[in-house]
Amino acid sequence: MSEEFGYISIQSTRPATLGAALADSPVGQLAWIVDKSASGRIPREALPHDVVGIDRLLTNVMLYWLTDTASSSAYVGYMQESSWGAAKSASGIPTAVIVFAHDVGIRRYAEQEHAITRWTDVEDRGGHFAALEEPETLTADIREFFAGLR
Repeated sequence: MSEEFGYISIQSTRPATLGAALADSPVGQLAWIVDKSASGRIPREALPHDVVGIDRLLTNVMLYWLTDTASSSAYVGYMQESSWGAAKSASGIPTAVIVFAHDVGIRRYAEQEHAITRWTDVEDRGGHFAALEEPETLTADIREFFAGLR
């Protein structure tokens, strides 16, 4: 958290400023995605394009750039209904969690706000862009979760 908190800090306090910078420059958008890909992944030594492939990495960047959605995606922390740290009421909806190696997921806190019916820890791989980095693992976990709800 001490190394990665800058992302959520800027997104939860100045998302429009970040969004304007990302919308202004495709190189800035590329740098933001590559930086987050590089820091939020296990193994950390691997380069982002070696994990997901250069075409997939550039496609991900271009999706943000061409649709001008980097700014709206930066509002993840800013637009939450309650402030950070404020208690939320649990919805009672069955919820699955998959925590990849670089994710921060603390079950005892998650269970206070969600009806966790499936919790999966993946300790040796994955990161912030898990759907790109570990699509088979993520898909299998989603399928197992929904199979249990039938």
